[in-house]
This record gives sequence, structure tokens and C-alpha cells, in this order.
Amino acid sequence: MMRIFRRPLILTCVIAILHPFALHADMGSEINHLLAFIDASGCTFIRNGKSHDSMEAGDHIRRKYGHIKNRVKTAEDFIQYAATKSSMSGQSYQVICNGKKMATADWLIRELSRFRNRKEIAQ
Repeated sequence: MMRIFRRPLILTCVIAILHPFALHADMGSEINHLLAFIDASGCTFIRNGKSHDSMEAGDHIRRKYGHIKNRVKTAEDFIQYAATKSSMSGQSYQVICNGKKMATADWLIRELSRFRNRKEIAQ
């Protein structure tokens, strides 16, 4: 009787051990996607009242992410800590795409949702 339960128990233990690694891999792919999305957007980013092109914005957010990486557990954390507002002035980052101005955080959350939906459909 004990043999019957052994394999599911082992499988459950393996899944429990590997689950955090799978989440981390997903987070990494999501953050990499968001950074590539910023770079390729061609949008104008407003940071502390100054305009920056998408490549400058991507570089800035990458540098900022490098400093706060240990606090980031999800792609939403990445957006909150690296792409929402200036840590010096507290001013929100803005993005202008196709003549529309919006908060960078809202823009990235929307893209993250699209990315996740595409991934679900593909599976």
C-alpha cells in the first residue's frame, strides 16, 4: 500500500522545490520583455521634467533595476520600484506614445498583461 503513495509524494516534493525557480524564470522573461518593449517603443519618456527617447529610458530603468534587484520578486515589483517614479524627486514617470501621455507604470502594466495573455494562449 505504501508504494502506491510514494510516487505522487515524490512528484509533489519535486514540484514544491522547483516551483520558486519556475516563478523566477517567468519573472525574468517578463522583465526582459518589458525592457525590450521600452527600447523598441519609440515613445518619449518624461523623467523629472525632461524628455528622453526610448533607448535612454530603457538604459535608465536597467540601471535602476540593477540597484533594487534584491527587492524585486515579481514583474509588478520591477515596474513599481524601477519604472514608476523618480527616487530622487518622487515625480511619476510619464510616457508619450502616438500623441497620448500616460503614467509609465500604467503603460507597462498593460503591456505585462498583454504579454501574459499571449503566453497563456500559446500554451
